[in-house]
Amino acid sequence: MTLRRKQQLTYLTADLISSELVWLCFLGFRWMAYDGRVGVLEDVLVPAFSFWPPLIIYPLVCLSVYYLSGYYLRPFQKPLWREFLRTFASAAIISLVFFFAIIIDDHVDDYHHYMLSLVTLFGLQFTLSYIPRLTITLLSRQRGIVRTQVVHTEAEALRLRAGEQDEVILDLPEGYTDRQLYELIARLYPLSCEISMVPRVYDMLTGAARIGLIDRPSLIRITEQHMTDAELCIKRACDIVLSLAGMIILSPLLLVIAMMVWCSSKGPSIYSQERIGLYGRPFRIFKFRTMIAQAEADGIPQVTADNDPRVTAVGHWLRKYRLDELPQLWNIFRGDMSIVGPRPERPYFIELIMAEAPYYCLLYKVRPGLTSWGPIRVGYTDTMEKMIDRLNSDIVYVENMSLLLDLKILFYTIGVILDGKGK
Repeated sequence: MTLRRKQQLTYLTADLISSELVWLCFLGFRWMAYDGRVGVLEDVLVPAFSFWPPLIIYPLVCLSVYYLSGYYLRPFQKPLWREFLRTFASAAIISLVFFFAIIIDDHVDDYHHYMLSLVTLFGLQFTLSYIPRLTITLLSRQRGIVRTQVVHTEAEALRLRAGEQDEVILDLPEGYTDRQLYELIARLYPLSCEISMVPRVYDMLTGAARIGLIDRPSLIRITEQHMTDAELCIKRACDIVLSLAGMIILSPLLLVIAMMVWCSSKGPSIYSQERIGLYGRPFRIFKFRTMIAQAEADGIPQVTADNDPRVTAVGHWLRKYRLDELPQLWNIFRGDMSIVGPRPERPYFIELIMAEAPYYCLLYKVRPGLTSWGPIRVGYTDTMEKMIDRLNSDIVYVENMSLLLDLKILFYTIGVILDGKGK
């Protein structure tokens, strides 16, 4: 287990324990405030109203709110002011949710009890969650847990191993070309750590350098996401919910398509293919088979051409309406892909693209997707020019990512599917 994962589990465990303690303390408050049962211990521990369901549900709701706030995404280098604000905002949301879900149904003689209950729940939630969090953060800072590795040459970069550092800072000598830089970045991405670069004069003049923490130098944050931590977590949560719902709702259609493919030609209904995804790591993408078996018998990857004889009759119909991509809902659910993101490419074509556009590695900092701006604008890429054009469009998407942009892309994707212009 990596140090980053251990730190995330430490925060999560502390939040789980504190949320259970908050609810138990709040139960005691409810009985003392409403019924004045201070000395009746058995009534405090086992009250007449529902006890066990909220004891389980409350921590789950708390952890869900904390996750969606993006708190667990970056377990190190947490600015104290940001930790305070996120904990405060999360406590306020949790308190309001349970106020309208439970507290507002209480039968009280004095309506001031409602406000007293809300303030008490918020106070307990904020205090009992913030103190453990702050303690963990300060201890990690004191121990200097974050490991930073400064790299000056390619040889130093090749000696690095995944899990041995949390951040890599490139401090390269003068004369290092852009192509060499991008090739080096592509090698570093599989380490799954933050990648930054000491800015050159040109970078500073053009505003590429960014100020991070006040006690750290200004760097170019290569792996920095343009979505906020909360947006990234909401995006992932939407991926899980929508992909799971899609697999359940569309299961009859998926079964029918699988049978049609199986009956149309020899070979499996679904096939997998190696693609490159987040952090430059390979994964297997799933599709309905639309070509004859052994379509690449010579072992050389080929792009699909107009009137391609390898495409079956059923496959042509599936490609026309993009139905062959539906099995990728499973890729989205398990985290290989996102609903919206740059389309993942095969290693063979990535090498060809990088020979012309070495900055392809900039796509590695986000999950590939089922649809993106590049495929919508360019369509199928059967030439190198189209591949690079799609790459440039996808980089524009990566540099302008937002939940609103994702919704816009989904809207355009529906139009592309209904037009039936796939091939």
